[in-house]
Amino acid sequence: CENIPIVLCGNKVDIKDRKVKAKSIVFHRKKNLQYYDISAKSNYNFEKPFLWLVRKLIEGPNLEFVAMPALVPAEIVMDPVLAMQWLEQSVNLAHTVLPTL
Repeated sequence: CENIPIVLCGNKVDIKDRKVKAKSIVFHRKKNLQYYDISAKSNYNFEKPFLWLVRKLIEGPNLEFVAMPALVPAEIVMDPVLAMQWLEQSVNLAHTVLPTL
């Protein structure tokens, strides 16, 4: 089975003094894996890996979840400015050419 969809998640994206910066996260690109920054505490992007996997499994790129599941309220609230910065960094890095080793 060489076409098993795999998604890699980086948790704790809500931490302001993040140790692993977006530019350092390249493993998934080298291995051709989908990657999402998530936060279990704030529920940030928690659904994205699941939606991506389902879309791949049923070959339905336009599939959308019809409703959000009932979640335990977030333990923390993410700073929307930081969330936008992480999203912009991820988008920019997705288009960056990796150095050959």
